[in-house]
Amino acid sequence: MRPLDGRRILLVVSGGIAAYKSAILLRRLTASGAQVDVVMTSAAQKLVGAATFEALSGRTVFSDLWERPLAHIELGRDADLAVVAPATANILGRMAMGLADDMATSTLLAAACPILVCPAMNVRMWDQPATRESIERLAARGIHVLEPAHGELAEGEVGVGRLEEPEVILAHIGRLLETASPLAGRKVIVTAGPTRSPIDPVRFVGNRSSGRMGWALASSAWRRGAEVLLVAGPTELKPPYGPAVVRVEESREMLEVLSRELPDAYALLMTAAVSDFLVAEPAAHKIKKELAGGLDLRLERGPDILAETKELRARHAVVTLGFALETDAPVENATRKLQAKGMDMVALNVAGREGTGLEAEMNQVTIIDVAGAIEELPLLPKEEVADRLLDRLEERLRG
Repeated sequence: MRPLDGRRILLVVSGGIAAYKSAILLRRLTASGAQVDVVMTSAAQKLVGAATFEALSGRTVFSDLWERPLAHIELGRDADLAVVAPATANILGRMAMGLADDMATSTLLAAACPILVCPAMNVRMWDQPATRESIERLAARGIHVLEPAHGELAEGEVGVGRLEEPEVILAHIGRLLETASPLAGRKVIVTAGPTRSPIDPVRFVGNRSSGRMGWALASSAWRRGAEVLLVAGPTELKPPYGPAVVRVEESREMLEVLSRELPDAYALLMTAAVSDFLVAEPAAHKIKKELAGGLDLRLERGPDILAETKELRARHAVVTLGFALETDAPVENATRKLQAKGMDMVALNVAGREGTGLEAEMNQVTIIDVAGAIEELPLLPKEEVADRLLDRLEERLRG
């Protein structure tokens, strides 16, 4: 099931140069399963044609208040969420005054659903007291405001005023719609990526974990309303929008962060591929290869983070999801790990499956919970695996 399956979104496009990003947002929304109705102002149509939005949505675009009487009432009544992107200074001011003088403002005034406005304009217009007053008045009425980003503007200037990227707007849409999760408002810690143990200042022992599975879980938990702390090992991935991020290198650093953060956490989603072994005596200076015919490393066992936090998690009733990578007797070994390390649920990966693994974009897991229930998922993108895992965890929490 995609994140927005069955949801009806009203997308209002006003006349800013960033209207082209609204077409990308529309594409993302439909790909996520939403049914999207688009309302465009006359100014917006001078920048991007209505035909573009009709092709992407598969639905009629509305712009003329008199073309179909009462359409503004139907659209505002039937939507689960209304999004104004871009929201120009003009439409923000008209909304703040409660005007209903065209199709866009009439539909928004009739909307019984939550409204998200995504402003975009020149930095001088954004900084004007009139604009700030409009934003304050809208926020006071319960309208959600996603403030614009800092960056290069259409006029060649730099400042605050850029429409946020479609992925960021999509994340906020999901968070506004998913309000019934037992994770909402609770602190969720996600660990992700590899850990490294230094050999010298430039070399290390580590693994090939990309962090994608943890990124996907952090994004999904944040979308469900959780206050997410992502404890991330070294990875090249751009941090997901929403979660707070703490960067670590070594397994001992990850353990220190968890020991500090777990007492007030509700859940721990442990996806990090923590190195089992550490270099016992890392060199303080770079080891010169011409000075060594070979290099002997003495490794020692690193911390078992789940085992070492077991008592702490139990004391503070931290719900825990972990991962297990197994080869022989995978279900039995994963079940044993779940019980020994005090987890509520484990996602089992079987080593050697084609298309899955530490660096793959897909994953195939078997979900095992502490009550003994077992569910094998098909091969899925890691984002969908994350949603399935959190769906099952929520079912357990509700039960």
